[in-house]
Amino acid sequence: MKTERQLSSGGVVFRRFKNRIEVALIAVKGGNVWELPKGLVEHGENIARTAHREVKEETGLDGRILKKIGHIQYFYCRREEAETVRFFKIVYFFLMEYTGGDVGDHDYEVDDCRWFPIVEAMDKIEYDNEREILRKAAEMIESL
Repeated sequence: MKTERQLSSGGVVFRRFKNRIEVALIAVKGGNVWELPKGLVEHGENIARTAHREVKEETGLDGRILKKIGHIQYFYCRREEAETVRFFKIVYFFLMEYTGGDVGDHDYEVDDCRWFPIVEAMDKIEYDNEREILRKAAEMIESL
């Protein structure tokens, strides 16, 4: 089986709302899977620029990058034409403070985007490795 490498980047965009911290999550796969916004790094683009672009496209929100949170990595397979291809994917995540925009302006690749209190978001998010990124983000926000 052929293996290809993918590099992606995304963000945890947060805001302070009614004395609590909220983060934006996106829903995919028919609105059944909640996750962090992320996407592939384009040619000539650095990972911070990708994070900013992907968060804006997938959530409708703009944010100021504060710090790199960390990265996750995993394998997944996808059928392409007559063969199955295995991908090794690395995703870098950045902490982003909300500066504007509306979750209703997310793009067509996303079924939904909503703000969640950060504790609720940790329960809602589908993937354990992204939950760990969210946990690290919560610690970083507390120390600001």
